[in-house]
Amino acid sequence: MTSMDDNAQFRREWSKKQETDKPAQQQIIEDKIEKFQSSAKIEEGSQVVYLSALLASQYTETCKHLTDILNKHNIPFAFLEGTKDIWCRDYMPVQTPSGKLIQFRYEPSYLNDPKYSDSRSDVKHIDKVNGISPIFSDINLDGGNVVMYGNKAIITDRIFSENPDWSEENLKAELANLLECEIIIIPAYKPEYDFTGHADGMMRFVDSNTVLVNNLDQDLVYMKKAIIKALDKANLNYVNFPWFEHKIKGNTDHAIGIYINYLEVGNLIILPMFGVSGNKDAEALAKLKDVFPNKIIETIDYNDVALSGGVLNCTTWVLRK
Repeated sequence: MTSMDDNAQFRREWSKKQETDKPAQQQIIEDKIEKFQSSAKIEEGSQVVYLSALLASQYTETCKHLTDILNKHNIPFAFLEGTKDIWCRDYMPVQTPSGKLIQFRYEPSYLNDPKYSDSRSDVKHIDKVNGISPIFSDINLDGGNVVMYGNKAIITDRIFSENPDWSEENLKAELANLLECEIIIIPAYKPEYDFTGHADGMMRFVDSNTVLVNNLDQDLVYMKKAIIKALDKANLNYVNFPWFEHKIKGNTDHAIGIYINYLEVGNLIILPMFGVSGNKDAEALAKLKDVFPNKIIETIDYNDVALSGGVLNCTTWVLRK
């Protein structure tokens, strides 16, 4: 079993000793970004996909494949400056049904050790340099732990341990007020199974009454029971979705096999294809087409990113203009 510190270190491996010449490093990032041009116009009502500029500089080929798909379907995209890692879903504001942007405190427990301070993005700095004016909240919450559809938001119970000064009742009430949503709490996995405790690696909405969940028949018995109980309490139906376990020596934190962390924007879904032994690529694609018959579904090889602990939803921030 690996420690939470080891897990955090692996997922943030991009932050290995960076060059001390900051201006030169920034110029390299800017030069890489110039190669990516969105062909879609940003208009009122558009959904824009934002990516960390670091995705372009550190995963250039994969980022190009992703942005080519977005351009193909006329989905505008842009890059966020001032970030310290590629996982922009976690530290960017959460948009409410009315369009407000709620910027939560970004102090995840898995980055608590001072030696990881360079790996934690400064949300106020990012908002400022990118011209974003959110409503700030003192609640400690990663955006990857918020799965929304309409006026419903699914959050794992990791939210309670991340905010020990709040009572569970008051915290849920404040979240409901801020997010303008019914708050649905589901159990998080123990840190040794998922150190982030995020909901977006567990389930996604199909519609207001149904969610996709990582196939519960393959899950730990106590987790299957707890998840079904939480969904029943929220009057949500569920559809099992493929996933598989892929063992890599020395890497227990990769996201290979987690199809449910796809990107959904407008009428487009981009699904990761893993292509490794034991994969369920064909099954996942067929299931997604069955569940979303009217959506356009594209696939992408995102393995180099997934090896660092996240997939498509983790590395994107979708904003309604």
